[in-house]
Amino acid sequence: MSGIVVFGAGGRAGRAVTAEARARGYTVTAVVRDPARYPDLDAEGVTVVRGDVTDPGSVGRIAAGHAGAVHAVSPFSGPEQGFDTLDPGFFVKAADALLDGLAAAGVGRLVAVGLGANLLGADGRPVMDDPLAFPPEIRPFAQAHTAGLHRLRERGDGPVDWVMLTPAGHLEHGGARTGRYRVGGEQLPGDDREPWLSYADLAVALVDEIEEPVRHRTRVSVFNLREDKG
Repeated sequence: MSGIVVFGAGGRAGRAVTAEARARGYTVTAVVRDPARYPDLDAEGVTVVRGDVTDPGSVGRIAAGHAGAVHAVSPFSGPEQGFDTLDPGFFVKAADALLDGLAAAGVGRLVAVGLGANLLGADGRPVMDDPLAFPPEIRPFAQAHTAGLHRLRERGDGPVDWVMLTPAGHLEHGGARTGRYRVGGEQLPGDDREPWLSYADLAVALVDEIEEPVRHRTRVSVFNLREDKG
């Protein structure tokens, strides 16, 4: 089977995608900023490389020959990091570099991990606009992520077929892989039950969209509900 290249393989989503892809028989090129920091990523069928998701040349060189690419890079680990080092244009630069670099490499499929903060709440406003639902101190990161989504949409008619999968609700680290997930639209689920998703099931959805693309040049939400059974 052809391989999958995972940009941001050292994070929670990237690690989950790597594990899911390997379980399905894909080889994985795991792209990180500094391979020396991630010795635990090295495993059978996984090649760890240094790369820059904001550099189209780096993207193109690394991605050539792969069946598809996953964008799971985040420059922000949480409020404790602060915003002094946050580039507000990071996700726009990454979108441009991925679209250009993948096109040059002949890789036609990009699946990106979205951010629930720019889904719409029950009032029709983005979640990040509600200070009771989203910490205002993290808003600069949410705005940067949203700008990246806008750039993908602006360039949606290019040769790379992209989709962004956005977890709607609590994203659970260490949660079980049920192999199931629901797909929604731009708004948070209106059901009374709590939406959530394990990283393992997020990875299932991401690899599904590389293996058998269903959604094209759009952003959707993915989630489970607390009573959903695996």
